[in-house]
Amino acid sequence: MIIRTAEFIKSSPSLSECPESTLPEYAFIGRSNVGKSSLINMITGHGKLAKISGTPGKTQLINHFLINESWFLTDLPGFGFAKVPLKIKRKWDNMIRNFLLKRSNLVCSFLLIDIRHEPQKNDLEFMAWMAGRQIPFYIVFTKADKLSHNQRQSAVAQYMKVLSQQWEPLPPHVITSSEANLGREELLALIESFNQSSVAEGLG
Repeated sequence: MIIRTAEFIKSSPSLSECPESTLPEYAFIGRSNVGKSSLINMITGHGKLAKISGTPGKTQLINHFLINESWFLTDLPGFGFAKVPLKIKRKWDNMIRNFLLKRSNLVCSFLLIDIRHEPQKNDLEFMAWMAGRQIPFYIVFTKADKLSHNQRQSAVAQYMKVLSQQWEPLPPHVITSSEANLGREELLALIESFNQSSVAEGLG
């Protein structure tokens, strides 16, 4: 897939205020500071489309980007160790879950995981929650450039070993690096395949 246009459309504080659309949509979500904005910029080829911050929890709204005038890329607030009050964390959590459950044109979600870290409890719980509600998702390992090829393969194998204790089959995954432009074509190919299936099913 060639990205010809990428346009910021709207930031929304709730599902009810998100832009109405029947176009296929893909949500990107992950723990705070996992590299979500950098990945979005890498995928779209627009270096400043998503604002990058060194401060965890910077994304606080549901951000919609229209890609090639044919599908939406949605940047959801991060979760995890953002230094914000518990009340705000709960608000974000409710916003995210409500969106994933009720956004009718959502095709697939991409859950970002820092490849350098061992499985985190809230990531595992979130995966289980999505699976229990039949919300399709891919694991997207980020920051692969921080490890050697052998180290990243070992890290993913260890992660999958932990998941295999509760998952059969294992969730699909993609290894990425915003710095090395790794995984871009694979992600875009997945989205293109989903888009074609969505058109066949009458979405968009």
